[in-house]
Formats: sequence, C-alpha cells, structure tokens
Amino acid sequence: MRLIELLSGLNARRVTGDLDTEILGLSYDSRQVTAGDLFFAIRGTRQDGNRFMPKAIAKGAVAVVSALDPVTSVAMPWIQVDDERKAMAVIAANFYGRPTGRLHLIGVTGTNGKTTTTYLVEAILKAAGKPAAVFGTIEYRGPGFDFAAERTTPEAPDLEKLFRTVVDAGWQHAVMEVSSHAIEMQRVRALQFEIAVFTNLSRDHLDFHGNMESYFRAKRRLFEGSDGAKPRVMVLNADDPRYENLRSIDPKRVISYGMQVAADIRPIRHQFGWEATNAMFRTPIGDLEVRTPLMGKANLFNVGAAIGVGVALDLPASVIAHGIEELRCVPGRFEPVRAGQSFRVIVDYAHTDDALEKVLKYAREITTGRLIVVFGCGGERDRTKRPLMGEIAARESDYAIVTSDNPRNEDPGAIISEIEQGMKGANYRVESDRREAIRTALLEAKEGDTVLIAGKGHETYQTIGSTTYPFDDRVVARELLHELNVGRN
Repeated sequence: MRLIELLSGLNARRVTGDLDTEILGLSYDSRQVTAGDLFFAIRGTRQDGNRFMPKAIAKGAVAVVSALDPVTSVAMPWIQVDDERKAMAVIAANFYGRPTGRLHLIGVTGTNGKTTTTYLVEAILKAAGKPAAVFGTIEYRGPGFDFAAERTTPEAPDLEKLFRTVVDAGWQHAVMEVSSHAIEMQRVRALQFEIAVFTNLSRDHLDFHGNMESYFRAKRRLFEGSDGAKPRVMVLNADDPRYENLRSIDPKRVISYGMQVAADIRPIRHQFGWEATNAMFRTPIGDLEVRTPLMGKANLFNVGAAIGVGVALDLPASVIAHGIEELRCVPGRFEPVRAGQSFRVIVDYAHTDDALEKVLKYAREITTGRLIVVFGCGGERDRTKRPLMGEIAARESDYAIVTSDNPRNEDPGAIISEIEQGMKGANYRVESDRREAIRTALLEAKEGDTVLIAGKGHETYQTIGSTTYPFDDRVVARELLHELNVGRN
C-alpha cells in the first residue's frame, strides 16, 4: 500500500519524502522490522523508540513516524506527528482496511468482570451459531489463532491485523476487553465499536492514572467514541455510581442492568447452590430463566451485562439462556479446584480491594464452616490498595495467610509489611513463599470450610525480580491436595 493512502485521516504536523513509497508492513519494535516496513518511533515510559531508529532503518524500514523533527540525513519519508500512538492506530486501521467496520464489535470495560462478561457474550453468540473472536486478559482467540495474552488489549497494529484475520475468515462478531491503559495509550483509537459495556469502577491502576477521576475519564472515552462515532448501544451497570454520568452521553442508546428495580435487566429472584446459580431475569424481551455454573453476586451482574448484549444484538431469549448455561467456567474466576477433599478450594483473580471484598462476601454466603484466604499484592503496582486489601481480608475472613503475589523488583517482605498495616488485631499469619502459604491453608481447612486463593487467577507464572517462574495456583493447589491427602470424603 502506498504511504499516502495510509495517511488518510491523519493530522500530521509535517510530512517529507516520497509519499508514493510502498509500505509492506508496520512495526513499532526495531527488533521485528522487516524490509519495506513503516517504523513507529514510540516514546515509551522506559525506552524512546527514536533511539532505535538507526537499527530499524538498517533492517529495512522505508519510512518513519516520529514526534521529532525530520532528520536530514535520513533519506526516506518522515511523518512528524504530535502523538505517535494515535498516528499508529490510524495508520494501522488504514493498512488493514479498517476491518472492524465490517464486524459487530463489542467492547467491555470496567475494573472487574470484564473477562467473565466477554466469555459469556462469546458463549451466547456461539449458541446463536455466530462464532466470535475474543480478546482479553487471558487470551486472544479467533479463526486460526489462539494464544495467551501478553496484555489485556494488544497494540493497535496487532489488533488490526487480528481483526483482518477475523473478517477474512468470514466471521462477523468479536468481543474484547478494553483496558483503561489501552484507551489512554490510543490502542483502540480507530476501532469501530457497535456495543460498549461498562461493568463497574473501583480502585485500580492509580499508579498509572494518578486518581480515580482520571481513571474514569479514560473509561468514559469508550462510550463517547474516541474517533467521534459513539457505539450504537451502551450496556451500563445501573448500580454503579458512575451510571448517570455515562448515561448522559446519550440516554437513547442505553440498556441498563443491575439489581436496581429501574434497571432494564435485573434478577427478580436467584438461588446460589454448591454447583450452580439459578436466577430469573426481567428483561426487555420477557422474563428469562437462567442456570449457570458461575456463582456469586458478581456473576449476576456479569450475566446481566451479557444479556444486555444479547438484547442489543436482537438474539432470542432462548438462545441467550442456552449460551449462558453452556459456559462451564472462566479460567481463574471463582474457579473450583477439586481433588476429593471435603472443603471448597477456590482460585480467583481478585487483586484489588473491591474485588477481594466481593469475592470473600460471596464465599461467605456458601460456606458453612470457616473462610480461609491466601492473598498478596503485586510489586511495582498501586501501593495504596495494599493496606486496604489487608483490612478487607481481616474483616471478611476467619483466617488469612499473607503471601507473595508477583513481587517483581520490590522486596516481598516490604510489600507484605504494607499489607499488614491494615490487619491489626486480625487472625492471620505470614508465609512469603506462595506454595507454602497454599499448603498451610489446605492443612488448616476442615469439612465445610472454604479456602480462597486470591490474586493470580488464570496466571501460570510468578515474577520474582526479573525472572518469571512457572506457577499456577490451580495446579499447585491440586498437587498439594493429592500430596497431603487432606480432607478426603
């Protein structure tokens, strides 16, 4: 594709060089450049891509996008822009033919519940005979591709390339988690969302956004339409304090869900069991009876959001209910670990104070004995939530074991000390080795108890220092249950 075609819709500060230059690919990583690529020199938080421009050119880059003034010694097209990431999103969309314009694209944003909601929507679409690609925290999955996610939302060129694959395969639907980081960093800038879903907002990522208002403003941009085109439908959580703010964008486009009587979609009765949740939802297409293996009040919200998407897509009630029932579990989201023991073992991704509080309260509802929690906090992340998580674990559990999560380059002991600030007077112990912490919890548990292992969920690794080690809470718990042979029926 000629360079001039790629610049359509881009407000560049200055463009020099031959605009008829043929562009064969896009790259924002000098290590991945191949001959004929357009190279984006991204100024990141740790590295400045302009430093690697000589390497990119040596490897065959034929044009450059940069915020810097053109370098006269570089004899190739130079596109100077104010925001390299915004430019990268626009150019990537043009390069791949703006594929999301030919998709029913559903974006899900919020602090908690994004992954489960996307899985539920995918299951509903599958029940309708409509295959859907899924992009999120756990994996990127679609026609001819299925791989673990490096981040919740990929960079714009990677996203557009995958969407092109989806369209070329004849698929018409895609559902994706849209992180606040991705919105702020322009990764979804040129995507065309038909439906946008808001799950909730609670404390998270303040190390990146600075404060809750900035965090919310990033989320809000998905509903405003970052390219000026608002989503056709906004599916909003009526119970969240930010609901009215989002609804005000365009009330005519809103489908609401929640526990509120005024919500368009709400459970009018529900029952939590050992193996499943049974609920009756009132919806704009009639009362809908749902049975799902997903348990807990949080999942009533997630199911409500997914029903909202089904309604927005004009799917029959029977199809929506069948799809919800067919989803057996979501990896690392209140996922049970069974090895014949007489007590529950649950692994959950809860890694914020709000998520931990919700998951502990639900676990309490279905626990006849004691509630034991194993948790920690990640290093190099929002430190303000550490004592809050400690306070919640102390208040909502009977016994807490504080351990390491992914300490990264922080001292695990220092992280734990900050957690302990919120646990004064609590019944807890510290075991920094995560495997030993899980062992301690399993040895402590008796019939009727619940052991909740929180924080890492679906993750299959633990990062200590700069090294990543294999570690999966589900696998470790199952291994230890077999090894210890505890609590057998």
